[in-house]
Amino acid sequence: MLIHPWDAPHDDAEWQTWLAAHDFGQLAVNGPPGEPPFVQPLHFAYDADRGEAITHLARPNPLWAALEADPEVVLSDVDDYVFVPGPWQAPADTPPEHSTPTSFYAAVQLRCRAHVVDDPAAKAELLNRQVGHFQPEGGSARAAVGEAPYGRLLSGIRGIRLEVTGVRAKFKYAGHRPAATQERIAAGLADRGGPRDAAAREHLLRRRSA
Repeated sequence: MLIHPWDAPHDDAEWQTWLAAHDFGQLAVNGPPGEPPFVQPLHFAYDADRGEAITHLARPNPLWAALEADPEVVLSDVDDYVFVPGPWQAPADTPPEHSTPTSFYAAVQLRCRAHVVDDPAAKAELLNRQVGHFQPEGGSARAAVGEAPYGRLLSGIRGIRLEVTGVRAKFKYAGHRPAATQERIAAGLADRGGPRDAAAREHLLRRRSA
């Protein structure tokens, strides 16, 4: 992922805050020699204080052998993406139809060392942490070894702790464009009102004022 200086996060808090609220991504695991990588869509919970993300998958998932053979993985998350028409970006001295369209997006890639969790008590603790992230209002029983309703289901899953060893983050929202161009793009996003346009506009304005 190419990251220009104007697309880089302003600080760690920017990408950490974004990642905490964007908790569905793809886990990329190296495949066997000569084979493509495994790419697994999944929910995860990122914990900045512990420097890790946690998740779990079904025991029959085909990626386990590859994960155990090479625990160095990438957890990739992309969202708040929109298409930006070329005329919105046209400089003052350029015909609008000659300007280049682009994409806006936020992306965080965590390089991680994966730790597989098979101990039943540790799996229960991991599940409770993950459910607590997604369902802070409660309403579901806690997982506990040997206890209904989830104790008997623990054997059907394996947990994963993803120890973060590196981070690449990008917020591509016209950071290198003149103020007048940024205002034109923000107005275009507001008028279009399509999926993710409001989020993209918020990023553009937030990063401009930071």
